[in-house]
This record gives sequence, C-alpha cells and structure tokens, in this order.
Amino acid sequence: MIDNFQFKEKYNVSDLIDIVEILRSPEGCPWDREQDHKSIRRDFLEETYEVIEAINKDDKDLLLEELGDVLLQVVFHTQIEREKGTFELSDVADGICKKMIERHPHVFGDVNATTSEQVLENWDVIKKRTKQQKSQTESMLSIPREFPALMRADKVQKKASKVGFDWDSADGAFQKVSEELKELQEAYVEGNQEHIHEELGDLLFSVVNVSRFVKVDSEEALTNSTDKFIDRFSKVEKMADEQGMDMKNTDLDTLDKLWDLAKKG
Repeated sequence: MIDNFQFKEKYNVSDLIDIVEILRSPEGCPWDREQDHKSIRRDFLEETYEVIEAINKDDKDLLLEELGDVLLQVVFHTQIEREKGTFELSDVADGICKKMIERHPHVFGDVNATTSEQVLENWDVIKKRTKQQKSQTESMLSIPREFPALMRADKVQKKASKVGFDWDSADGAFQKVSEELKELQEAYVEGNQEHIHEELGDLLFSVVNVSRFVKVDSEEALTNSTDKFIDRFSKVEKMADEQGMDMKNTDLDTLDKLWDLAKKG
C-alpha cells in the first residue's frame, strides 16, 4: 500500500490523475502497469456504449458513474503518453479548447450564424481547412473505418450529398434497394460467396440511403427491430413451453403461427 496516499471525503480530476499515476508506478498495480493503448482500447469502447445506455435509460446516477469510467479511460491513455514525455492531460484540454474556439467563430469571433444548419455548415468548412482536406473524398476517408458500419455509411453518404451526389428524392433510393436485392439474389443462385458478400454490402448501403431520406437513424432502427424480435421470440418460446413443445423439434409452420400470435400481442 502507498504510505503517503491521502484519503479524502471528495476527490477531483487532479486526484484521478495522481491515482492513475500511482497505479502505473512500480509500487502500483501489476495489471495497470502492463496495459498499453491497444490492450485497453476495447474497454474505452465498452465504457462509451455504457454511457449511451445510461442516457437511453435516463438514469442520472448511472450516467454519473459511466462518465467517470470514460474519464478514467481518458486519463489512463494520457498517462501512458505522459510517461513517454509525449503529452499530458493539460495538453489534451488545451487542444480541445482551441478546437472549440476555432469551430465556433459565431461565438468567439465575428462570423454570423443564427441557425443550427449554418453552424454545421461552418463547422464542416473549418474542419476541412484545418485538416487540409482539399477534396470531398479526403473528407470521406477521414471518417474512421472503426465506426459502426451503418453509422459510417450514413456519414459518407451525407458528405456525398453535400456536393450534389445524391438522389433527387426517396424514390431513387427505394428503387436502388430493389435493384441491389435482385443482384444479391442472383449472386446467391450463382453460389459465388465473394459476390454474395459484395452484393449484401451494397444492399445494406442502399438501405442506409433510404434511412437518410425518411429521416430515420439506421443504427437506432436496427437496434429497435432487434429488441422487438427478442420480445416476440420470448413470447413464442413461452407459448411453446406452455403447450409442451420442444422448439428444436417443432416444424416451422407451427412456430410461424405462434409468431403471428406474438405479433398480435
């Protein structure tokens, strides 16, 4: 145990920095000392999703806890670089402060922006300039490939739309889904797995295009549909159990009838 560590009634961000430094020290925790950016990158992702869960549940206590876990990830990754002499938390804060000031010239400068649309338009222009992106392709390539696939597709499509590369209406997007579905079916009949893989991706990309036109977040829509499936499957499973059925050995027509009953509530 660290002899000179001071226990407090209430801690602050400086204390968190000190605690992580202690954990990474020779006298600290063996597990914490062994970690690097790559070994704990999944932890960062999981903690971020748990923040989203707290927001969706409107659970303020859970949000407080999960934001703390995300803050720990920020401090931990920063401590790894601090040990190398690369940067520290004050540099991280300095960088984001400068970015916020630069991206909000309508607040900290003399640019006029009275609507959210104007703000976002200015943001994109400034972002392209600061990142020295000369083409829309470069802007698309700056979207991390690590994003959820539906989210990345949506962002890429929106960037294409900003330079006029888009359907005039939802009709074109719907028609494209039909075309891609037909091509996937043809690839399936053909039996070429590589072609099936390609056409399935094209179909999903086209569905995301439709989601933009109907103003629905494709990630949220798929999440809700998955929740709905689980709920209905649970009802089917319960009804099958009540009727003494073994689902594994029950024909699909019978299970479909139970599914229809589940849909009717």
